[in-house]
Amino acid sequence: MFASIKGPRKMLGAAALLATSAFMLTSCVSNSPAPSNESSDAQNAPAAAGANAEEGKKVTIGLSVPAADHGFMAAMTDLAVETAKDYPDVELKVSEGTNDVSVQISQVETMINDKVDAIVLLPFDGAALTKVAQKAMDAGIPVINVDREFSTAQSSRVTVLGDNYGVGVSAGDFICAELGDKKDAKIGEIPGIDSLPLTQERSEGFKDALAKCGLEVSNRVPAEFTVESGERAASNLLQAAPHLDAIWNHDDDQGVGVLAAIKAADRSEFFMVGNGGSANMMREIQSGDSVVKATTVYPAYQAADGVRMARLVAQERSLEDLLDIEIPRKVVLYAAVVTKDNVEKYLPTAFES
Repeated sequence: MFASIKGPRKMLGAAALLATSAFMLTSCVSNSPAPSNESSDAQNAPAAAGANAEEGKKVTIGLSVPAADHGFMAAMTDLAVETAKDYPDVELKVSEGTNDVSVQISQVETMINDKVDAIVLLPFDGAALTKVAQKAMDAGIPVINVDREFSTAQSSRVTVLGDNYGVGVSAGDFICAELGDKKDAKIGEIPGIDSLPLTQERSEGFKDALAKCGLEVSNRVPAEFTVESGERAASNLLQAAPHLDAIWNHDDDQGVGVLAAIKAADRSEFFMVGNGGSANMMREIQSGDSVVKATTVYPAYQAADGVRMARLVAQERSLEDLLDIEIPRKVVLYAAVVTKDNVEKYLPTAFES
């Protein structure tokens, strides 16, 4: 069931390098030992964490993620595996990606039985995996919950997330700025899987941002995070809306299908904002002759950061540049907006759909 990953460091892609910069903070606290004439309180203070990259005790980390059936999820898995290779003190046991909840539960139960030191879990369905994650926590195995949250915070030691509400706000703010005072503007929205809390949070953020400039979504058709579903949803949206001023598509992978539907319909009266940060959409932005004018960044290195967090938690270490002697409970990554003005900065870190 597992593929075991360990060994010397290999060259990482640019996205993995970005994961490093996102995870490591600029030092503002000295890690030097206190002089001997310091007060007894200072001498008894917790020791500094030391450089997080320094080799620590050997740990085994289990990784379970959904099937890599689109570029974003493939990048999630690949970056996590590459990050583990960067640490000789980490053995990463990777379960085969699955969208079957019962199979993923079984994978976690195997990890518990194998007594791994930590588990990085990106659940296909956060609510459905909550119980088995809690079982791992109760067994003394810290769980790092990635991307899709469990039903209760107690079911994980650390949660690493993209900013789902934030990407909606960023997309809505960009559209408001582009449309200015056009209060009768028609806005289309193509979400991903509507039943997922992350999709609901994105839509909520988008709605709230549009409300600030007096706009609202006029047509909304959900897809399923895949190219095929994006093309189908966009075709239905365009048929229902004879005129649009802007579209927000929740996922750059499904955006490949969305663009195909737009081309087939020969429509260009609107502009589109994506989400995810794929190289495909960034090249569309870069071209200057596409309906795609921006995309919001939903980082594909969340699972890689999860591996880093799992390593430190299992080794009972902290973040070297924080005064806190424990790893934080929650990390939410920033929802940047990529436009023609900054696409050169973000393109090297992007994943391929």
